[in-house]
Amino acid sequence: MSPSGPALSRRRFLGLGLTAAALPAVASPGLASPLAAPGTTARPRLRDLGIVIGDLPTGAANAITDVPGVRVGHVTLIQGHGPLVVGRGPVRTGVTAVLPRPELPWRRPVFAADLTINGNGELTGLGPVRRTGVLAAPVLLTDTGSVGRAYDGAVGWSLGQDPAAFEAPFRPDPVVGETWAGFLHDTAGGHLGAGHVARALDGASGGPVAEGSVGGGTGMRAFQFKAGIGTASRRIAVGSDGGEYTVGLLVQANFGRRPQLRVKGVPVGRLLPDRLPERAALPEAPGGSPGNSLLMVVATDAPLIPVQLRRLCKRALVGMARTGGISTHGSGDLVIAFSTGNDPASAAGPLQVLHYSHMSRLFAGVVEAAEEAVLNSLTAAGTMVGRDGHTIHGLPLEEFVEVMERYGEAGGE
Repeated sequence: MSPSGPALSRRRFLGLGLTAAALPAVASPGLASPLAAPGTTARPRLRDLGIVIGDLPTGAANAITDVPGVRVGHVTLIQGHGPLVVGRGPVRTGVTAVLPRPELPWRRPVFAADLTINGNGELTGLGPVRRTGVLAAPVLLTDTGSVGRAYDGAVGWSLGQDPAAFEAPFRPDPVVGETWAGFLHDTAGGHLGAGHVARALDGASGGPVAEGSVGGGTGMRAFQFKAGIGTASRRIAVGSDGGEYTVGLLVQANFGRRPQLRVKGVPVGRLLPDRLPERAALPEAPGGSPGNSLLMVVATDAPLIPVQLRRLCKRALVGMARTGGISTHGSGDLVIAFSTGNDPASAAGPLQVLHYSHMSRLFAGVVEAAEEAVLNSLTAAGTMVGRDGHTIHGLPLEEFVEVMERYGEAGGE
């Protein structure tokens, strides 16, 4: 591929099945790269700007990790600048790992379900989930060119943790999702390695989750602004006894055209039409972005079975729609949901199922958390320059807040 050649599309990449020998990539902590423009470090979340989505209370971290036991880890790869040389870079990618429980997932799996909203993308490893309704492995998010490497790395990690992992009653087949980072990244270069995947899994933790240009979201954009990883949570009161459950979401956002972006109904994208992505200093048209996919991971501690979890997946789509996304023809919009509220590995144990009369409360939590997670992925991501000098600008936060204040939609809780 010529350094000055046209960007390779995801469809063409997957059709060609390209591979390339990779040089070792430098794994950075993620947020403090000198290759990212000022603002990449310590960018605020949506609520830090005084903009609140919905009415339900959040968990302590307002993150998927508010669901007890859920852990998230990132490894971010940012290396090089200038013209693209396949196998050398520039590199703008990484991997994000979600672990449903503190225990090894094949020893204590969770009920799960998935939904393909639009299928021009990949969420691989779902065979066991669809056959059994059980997830017994990590969920990994990365870029299109790294799906196989992430899968292999997760299998190697599982065997390193437990050489008998694949002899367990539940198979530890990893679930790996991708979105296209080819505007900034050497997609065909094979830069993600097994060691990076293992580090993301070993480093997964609870509490606050890094967002924006980190992990699998490093090279991504949404509504033609820089985006990436975002997360949010909601606490749901259920029943007269005051019982409470948590719903958390994590997204990898890489979708939408600028005019579509809406925040609390405000047409932000039309009011902030500038700072479009630039290829060789030439800006794109407002409707010309090829970035149009969204991965969503939904977690809850409510005791749900797979058919109920699939209903949660559908409500995540409503949260996407509230931000202006329409799940276009070329989009890969994919959801997986899991519940830690039961133990499928306990054959003799009791199975709890939340009554259907309470499901609407969970639906509301998923919708609010999905909307906020997408918007957090935007506010947290600063401008980034990648291959061939291509640039994706961060959401201009001061202008964004001014627009929201003009419509009376900013100002705190």
